[in-house]
Amino acid sequence: MTRDGHERLFVILGSASAFIGVGAGAFAAHALKARLAPDLLAVFDTGARYQLVHALALLAVAWACARWRSPAARWAGWSFVAGTVLFSGSLYALALSGVRGLGAITPFGGVAFLVGWALLAWSAWRAER
Repeated sequence: MTRDGHERLFVILGSASAFIGVGAGAFAAHALKARLAPDLLAVFDTGARYQLVHALALLAVAWACARWRSPAARWAGWSFVAGTVLFSGSLYALALSGVRGLGAITPFGGVAFLVGWALLAWSAWRAER
């Protein structure tokens, strides 16, 4: 994929993730508030909040891909995507199903988020000055 292709892809993925995150937050506030126990509602909200933050991170990755020719920036984007699926996805599934074992997946998503931030910082650090 070309550099421009990654820029566009990460803008699309970030925008789609933000769309889903806003929808999930609204769903929690309106449809789930009366149906879920407060602790599970808080779990769902955490998933939506992290999804929204990392949707914006994907837009930052798109900018970084446009600014620098850094494979680390692209890997940061894929780490944010993986983190969103694993972290937010596992929290959504846990909250909706009540299966507490799904919480065992969540830390892997958290690690993917951390790796993504480290890679994004590395891509900036290593960029041509």
